[in-house]
Amino acid sequence: MKPLDAIRTCFKKFVTFEGRAQRSEFWWWALFVFLGGLVFGGIDTIFFGVPEVTGPSAGLFSLVCFLPGLSVWVRRLHDTNRSGWWVLLILLPLIGFLVLVFWAASRGTYGANRFGPDPLPDTYTT
Repeated sequence: MKPLDAIRTCFKKFVTFEGRAQRSEFWWWALFVFLGGLVFGGIDTIFFGVPEVTGPSAGLFSLVCFLPGLSVWVRRLHDTNRSGWWVLLILLPLIGFLVLVFWAASRGTYGANRFGPDPLPDTYTT
C-alpha cells in the first residue's frame, strides 16, 4: 500500500474496528502521525513558545489522529489473529508498548481468519 493510500484509508475507516489492516497501512500511518507531531510541535514552539507536545496545534493534530490510529491498531491486531482488546496493553508502561509494536511488525495470518479475509491474498505463494 502506498503512503497516501494508507493515510486516506485510515481516515476513511476512522471508526472501523472490524476487518484487518496490512503492515504497510499501519506503519505508513505511524510515520504520518510521528512526522505530523514533529511538524505541529515545531509550529507550536515557534509561534506559541510552548513545549512541542502541549501546544494547541499539536494537541489538535493528536486529537484528530486518535480514533483513526486506534482503529488501525485494532485492525492490525486482527490481521495477526488477535483480539483488538489487546490494544489495552498500552496501559502497561514500556512492556505493553513493546509487545504491541512487536505484534504490529509481525506478519499477518495467511488466508482468512476469524476477523475477515486476508488483506494481501495475491502476494502469498504456496
